[in-house]
Amino acid sequence: MGKNHKNLLNNLEELRRSAGLTQKDLSERAGVSRKSINAIENGVYVPSTVLALKISKILKCKVEDIFLLPN
Repeated sequence: MGKNHKNLLNNLEELRRSAGLTQKDLSERAGVSRKSINAIENGVYVPSTVLALKISKILKCKVEDIFLLPN
């Protein structure tokens, strides 16, 4: 995790809910724990590139739609 991870914003919860998925649903499809999804949504954990790509594929969006840096 980089030193500037606190600056990373995410729309994961909103996109996950829009897709009709629970944290458990998303975690099972992505192959991680529900706690990992919760930690990402709360900005506590920054996922690996591989996990971010898996999540974007599951949610049918770009990684940049989920994770962004503030201007």
